[in-house]
Amino acid sequence: MRYLYISCSLCMVYVCTIYAEVIYTNSWALYLSGTPEQINKIAKKHGFHILGKIFPDGNYYHMEQRGVAKQSLQAHYLHNLRLKMDPKVLWFAQQSGRSRNRRHSFTVPTDPFFNQQWYLSEAFNQNVVAAWARGYTGKGVVVSILDDGLETSHPDLAENYDPLASYDMNDNDPNPETQYSLTRPRRHGTRCAGVVAAVANNGVCGVGVAHQAKIGGVRMLDGQVTDLIEAMSLNLNQKHIDIYSASWGPEDLGRNLEGPNTLAKEAFIRGISNGRGGLGSIYVWASGNGGASFDNCNCDGYTNSIYTLSVGSTTEKGTLPFYSEPCSAILTTTYSGGSFQHHRIVSVFFPTHTMLLFSTFIYTLNKNINATCNNFKILLSPGSSWATQGHSETYPEATPVLS
Repeated sequence: MRYLYISCSLCMVYVCTIYAEVIYTNSWALYLSGTPEQINKIAKKHGFHILGKIFPDGNYYHMEQRGVAKQSLQAHYLHNLRLKMDPKVLWFAQQSGRSRNRRHSFTVPTDPFFNQQWYLSEAFNQNVVAAWARGYTGKGVVVSILDDGLETSHPDLAENYDPLASYDMNDNDPNPETQYSLTRPRRHGTRCAGVVAAVANNGVCGVGVAHQAKIGGVRMLDGQVTDLIEAMSLNLNQKHIDIYSASWGPEDLGRNLEGPNTLAKEAFIRGISNGRGGLGSIYVWASGNGGASFDNCNCDGYTNSIYTLSVGSTTEKGTLPFYSEPCSAILTTTYSGGSFQHHRIVSVFFPTHTMLLFSTFIYTLNKNINATCNNFKILLSPGSSWATQGHSETYPEATPVLS
């Protein structure tokens, strides 16, 4: 019966994939051959307006066709045909919307004070207070939350806010400020930032696990999410940002098989290869909240990527929350809220479980700023075998990094 169920589930995925509605935008990503002057001529020839480069180096460009509808159920055949026939256009893709769900623990905080942050200091905890006592507070580490924006003036975040780790990809401007409304509350990014870097000893709410780290936010989920937007978010200021956090992914409904598209894949490779001065950007990903729908994060190409560190969740009793997804991609777990019988996580708003594990990543960088992506994998899973950047490599034993 189990095999029959799996087969039926795969059939449902196939059918849903065929009939999924695709919304095309008036935005194109192009990889071009030529000098900047030649590229300007190519854009003018095809009626495009250049919005900028997708990546800092190379000839990947973000362009907009203002003569067509911003949203359409059909790809623009004539524009795509002309681009296909141009020898200077090496690759192009008209951007389409991608469904992305925020991942949080479906719980609400009950008390804003530190003594309610059980995961920091009680019997079952992450040993955070002891790490603070040894000087590991996140100082010198920069984190960017890729989400729906950030309340930059929040009294528990403003002191640690870093504009160089922030951007509004949805509106293409430097201000990532969350756009609140009665019908579309947007707090997820701010919640995540609070768990990581809420300021200590200021009389407001609680304390972040790395309360001296610098925190930024990228507003990229508060609008139509495209492959281009994901890629630009993943590569934002990669020489400055140490850790990128993403608590989102394809819909956790138990019937989606989806992952990064062409540009996002390229962004991961560039980040791992060039980020942090060649040491590699650190991408931390939430495993998913589809447990109640029998979802499995092996089917999520983001959390299952070789370039990300996938984080699952556990309650304060060491049990699996009802929403948590199991899969072989999970490198480690951290505390989160469960049902209403369980303790919850305290933040400036409701948080997400992945943020708590930032104590491990940030304190490691405090100890050794030159730690690479592979060092983190060894730290989380000693003795594991990894295919790293296209090469098979085995690590027999982890070297303690906080000794």
